[in-house]
This record gives sequence, C-alpha cells and structure tokens, in this order.
Amino acid sequence: MAKATEYSAVNLLKDAGADTERWSRTPDEATIKRTIEAIEARNVRVIPVDTAEDALRTVVDLLPEGAEVMNGYSTTLIEIGYDRMLKENPKGWRDYHAAITAEDDEKKRHALRRKSVAADYFLSGVQAIAESGEVVACDKTGSRTGAWPHAAARLILVSGTNKIVPTVDDALRRCREYALPLENQRAKRAYGTGSYIGKYVILENEVAEGRITLVLIRELLGY
Repeated sequence: MAKATEYSAVNLLKDAGADTERWSRTPDEATIKRTIEAIEARNVRVIPVDTAEDALRTVVDLLPEGAEVMNGYSTTLIEIGYDRMLKENPKGWRDYHAAITAEDDEKKRHALRRKSVAADYFLSGVQAIAESGEVVACDKTGSRTGAWPHAAARLILVSGTNKIVPTVDDALRRCREYALPLENQRAKRAYGTGSYIGKYVILENEVAEGRITLVLIRELLGY
C-alpha cells in the first residue's frame, strides 16, 4: 500500500477542487492489458506490479550498483518510498540530486541541474497515459521533463493505473484539469507560489531499444 504524504492528492483535493471521479479512477483489467500492449507497441517496456512495495523493489532492481541517478520531483516516487531508499542508497548510486543540493555556488548548482537531465538513469512520475499508448508529462520549467525525449541514457517512469485515460486528448486535459490544480496547491504550500504548465512531453514512439521502462502500479498514486 502506498504511503500518503503531506503532498499526496488526498491532502490537496479540498483546496484544488479536482475531479477524482473523472480523472483518477482504477481501470478494469481489460483496459490495463490493452493499454500495456499499446505502450509496448511504441517501444516502451512496461512492468506491471500490484503494489507500491512491488514498485519500489522493481525500481531498485532496475538501477545497477554504482549507477548515476537523478529524479524529478514526483509524488508517486515519494509515495512508493523511493526518496527514503535513495537516502539509504543500498547500491552505492551516484545521486545527482544530492550533489545539487550540496552545492552552495548558484552558477555551479544550475550547471549541475542542466547536466542531471542526461544522467545514466533518470526517474520520473507521469501525468497521464492514453489507452492508445502515449505517455504524457507536463511541467512548469522542464526540470522534470527535460530528460524524457533524449537526454537521459535510461528513463524509468513510475505511475499508478489511475492515470490511464481513453485518448491522448484526454491525457492533455488530465494534465490541465487534474494534475495542474493539485500541483498548484502543492507549490503554494511548499514554495509559497503557484504553478502553471510551461512544457508538455508526449512519448509517441521511442527509437532506442530498451531506453524507457514504465513501472505501472495497480494502485491510486500521485497526480
């Protein structure tokens, strides 16, 4: 079972006013199976798991000993316990995020942020998945999506099945009508300022064999 955090959807919904009935439902198994087949037809590997605990074990297994890793902020990653695992660092990963936060010089910190999108392994949540196979992300600055199209050598995506919607148009609407209001509330509480969508990324087809893996969890996770 996923661990709810301060910034989980359940703690933001009242102020965000987002429609969970429309945008955060658990699909039936036939829909999940059809969606997985459509995603894999676009050269994205899918690993379906049942629980957040299964997802965390899968992510740890996907990251080799000593690998260079980076992640964008992701409520889903936090809910499965990845932030705790990263601090424990059982496999000696080279954590870009730790290096960035430890750097006091602003110019050097920005340079590290730019380099981090090209990490050997970049981990990210997603905002929507179309039954037709497209995987969609949105972000204010691009810090969480810059790695997606090409920069990261390996991209590991983690998502609950509650992000599956019928079409790519619905996926973009989910970004605007569900993910954004919740992220806006999180940003206000965490940073004292709201958010907006500055960038979209749609994974339509991946050229590089084995570059992208989606860990798809049969739980309500993230937003």
